[in-house]
Amino acid sequence: MVDYFSLKESVLIYLDRSGGLQKLAEDCKQLNDPQQTEAVYRFCVCVNPSDVIEIDPELGDCVLHDPLKATALFQSVCFLAIRTLSLVEKIHTKSQVNVVLKLTHLPPFPEYTLDLCAFPRSYGPMKPVFMEGVVIAMTRVTKYTQGAKFLCINEDCPCSTGFHHIRVHVPGATESATVRNDFSCIVCSSPLREDMKFRVLGDKQLVELMHYKAMDVLRAHQQSSLRYQSVTLFLRDELCNSMRIGQLYSVVGIPAHVHQWPHITWSIEANNIQPWESEYPHKVSVNLQELLKATAGSPWRFSAIIAHCFGLDVAPPGLYNTLKLCLMLSLVQTKVDVKETFHSLDLLVITTDTLIIDRLMTYSLSLARRGVRHQPSGEVFASLSRDQHGAGTANIHGGSALLATGGICMLGDLGCYKKDKLDAIQSVLESRTVSVFIPGKKYGEDADQQLSFPVQCSFWALAEATDAARLSTRADNAVLGRAEMGPVQIQLADVFGLVIQCRDNVGDQALLAQTVHTLQQAVQPGKPVYPSCMTISTQDYQELIAHVQGLQVELSPGAEKLIHGYYMASRRVRTQSQAVNMSAASVKLLISLAEAHCKLCLRTRVLEEDAVIAVLLCENSVTLKHGTSALVIPPDAVFPCDVADVDGLHRRDLSLDELHQNILRFIYTYAPGANAYITEE
Repeated sequence: MVDYFSLKESVLIYLDRSGGLQKLAEDCKQLNDPQQTEAVYRFCVCVNPSDVIEIDPELGDCVLHDPLKATALFQSVCFLAIRTLSLVEKIHTKSQVNVVLKLTHLPPFPEYTLDLCAFPRSYGPMKPVFMEGVVIAMTRVTKYTQGAKFLCINEDCPCSTGFHHIRVHVPGATESATVRNDFSCIVCSSPLREDMKFRVLGDKQLVELMHYKAMDVLRAHQQSSLRYQSVTLFLRDELCNSMRIGQLYSVVGIPAHVHQWPHITWSIEANNIQPWESEYPHKVSVNLQELLKATAGSPWRFSAIIAHCFGLDVAPPGLYNTLKLCLMLSLVQTKVDVKETFHSLDLLVITTDTLIIDRLMTYSLSLARRGVRHQPSGEVFASLSRDQHGAGTANIHGGSALLATGGICMLGDLGCYKKDKLDAIQSVLESRTVSVFIPGKKYGEDADQQLSFPVQCSFWALAEATDAARLSTRADNAVLGRAEMGPVQIQLADVFGLVIQCRDNVGDQALLAQTVHTLQQAVQPGKPVYPSCMTISTQDYQELIAHVQGLQVELSPGAEKLIHGYYMASRRVRTQSQAVNMSAASVKLLISLAEAHCKLCLRTRVLEEDAVIAVLLCENSVTLKHGTSALVIPPDAVFPCDVADVDGLHRRDLSLDELHQNILRFIYTYAPGANAYITEE
């Protein structure tokens, strides 16, 4: 008894020092409405275990290892404070005070960490644990009984009135543990009946959490013998709607065994939820730093060399350089900025060799923070199932796009998709949201419901070119025109940010180079095949992309004027000649490409040269979809020649300088007032 009073004294000291008593008084002010009378009043108390241990180690041990006992101690002290200070006159018994302890954190020791890779098999008393994972499914918000008042049916018993029999929800309890019709009075053992007008309802939501390493399986990495098991979280009241499918979270929760004969399920009552991001290396290798110094004389050479040497495990150097550069630009630009705004860069590749392009995309996917390779037989966005934990509602499972939140969703060959799937992809790319229709009758609700989820990932897709496009790619100096995109309709191509046509300008030589490359990789795996190329490892690329994603860049006046001038001129020309509406999304695409190229070159100021690369890529994309305009550029404008040596890099610089002047002439000619905001060079 002495220890019990000592612990309550320590609780009072902690509440006083941490401001808990002040918060309790403020919460009570909202409960003094005479029109509102409830059986139970809920109070959230924020508890820092480290501070509690400093005040009283025994109380700290109780908080960390016996949460139910700790809750009873805080409940007793809060009730005493409410009655002593006359904060709420409607509270008559301690049972009416429902205290929920919110733990700020747990000690950073293995015994307090729940590793979702090694599923727990403990049967002892449950204590709070810490875990990290990604949300893969969640239910709608439903109601549960937070507290209920019962009265004795014996009118002579003192418990036939008042608030003597109060039942509240505790972690791990089912609905039947709170509300049932077979409870008996503790005084006279007569049956109890519930006073329905005093029932207090709260919100409840179920969430499936998976270890974040399980995402590597969806990235199409080589599968290992590991099996990943998800765990069910119960979110209640203020924690509902605090988690989103595809996002990473760190969770403090209390495990519980739920007995529903003949089954026993294992779940966790969430106590505290915080957004979380796994750590990635943020540095640039010495190898790339030396390359940056060696190419400092040109604003284009660094990105050209790393594109030339990109993906040597898949394709020989010099092949598909434009695509390699665009893949890296998409990886760089797919991020959330400091204002919590998501940026994406979607790619659609038209090719005659889907196998190599698919492998190149898969390799690039391994460099993304989050990457999901979608299988055409699976669900792209979301699917429904009935909840298996007794909530009686729909369980929404995230598809590939939602699980790829913050990263890349690789759709693969669009020729493998049916028309309804392609229409759904087009609709989501236009709105950047996915809608899920939940029929009420099927899932135990009176009315149908439609939920919307934001889609925050970049999409990569490819399509096989038709025979007409195959013939046009064989001509070495053919003018770039509208591509025959096979199964891809022009409306679907329009919603992709960038359309790229992989043209084999060297014809059979490219096929021979790819064949030799594949054979050497098969016969001598791991051996450097191209000693003349710089040795840039996959880790170097991964570290570079992770580093530049965090760079904050600003547009220079020259870059801003060039982008604005090109947009105005292109809009005027294409609207008049082709009836193509150049929307404001084109400006966002141009700025996004210029910023990504600037970051990839390890700069923080977007130069006019970065804007030139953006204009060339964008003009190529629009030309493929709608045909050529007055700004006629070569098919591979960004990589007009081989960049395997210094001479090739010099020729490329001269070619890009000439294209820069052509862009300026195009702006002067077709953008009214262009000479007022662009300095003639």
